[in-house]
Amino acid sequence: MVHVPLNNFSIFYHLLFMKELSKIEKYIIEKVKEKRNEHELTQIVLSQKLNMSDSFVGHVETPKRRAKYNVNHINSLAKIFKCSPKEFLPEKPL
Repeated sequence: MVHVPLNNFSIFYHLLFMKELSKIEKYIIEKVKEKRNEHELTQIVLSQKLNMSDSFVGHVETPKRRAKYNVNHINSLAKIFKCSPKEFLPEKPL
C-alpha cells in the first residue's frame, strides 16, 4: 500500500485514475452539448430524458469527471433529438 499525504491526495488520485479524454470522447461530448443548447435543454433536463441522475450530463461535460456517453446513450440521444446517431460522430476517424 502506498502512503500519500492528505494534501497530495488529489494530485495522486488525478494521476492514478484520471485519464485525459480521447479526441473522439471530446468530439462526442461537444456535439451533444451543441444539440442540447440548440434545443435549449439544461443539463438536468437532458439527464432526466436519458433516465440518468440529474447530475449525469453535467459530469460528462466536466473534463475532470470520468462520466462519458456510451453507445446506448448516443442511441437514446438520437431519439431525444430526433436525429441519426451519426450526428454525434465525426465523418473520419480522429
